[in-house]
Amino acid sequence: MKTRAAAPADVARIFHALGDPTRRAIVEKLSEGPMSVSRLAPPLDITVTAVMQHLQILEDSRLVTTEKVGRVRTCRLEPAGFDALERWIRDRRSTWERRLDRLGEILAE
Repeated sequence: MKTRAAAPADVARIFHALGDPTRRAIVEKLSEGPMSVSRLAPPLDITVTAVMQHLQILEDSRLVTTEKVGRVRTCRLEPAGFDALERWIRDRRSTWERRLDRLGEILAE
């Protein structure tokens, strides 16, 4: 099965989302497991409304999903968004490794 390369717009959106320290803190908290919005706000010392604004950006970048059941909105990490980022990094790494290998061969000659 061939994996789809991350589109440049997807990667830009992911880097934008992770460029904010509050959003990175949200991702860190959610790495512990699913959590309600009301549980995310106090440790970050921000309002629930602010958390929702940050979550919207994380959702748009496909790093987080949220689900509302009754009055509780639960958030969880979305592995697919991180997979796209990982593919993008892996592709860049392999390109640079090939270039450095070639440079090493040239210098060895």
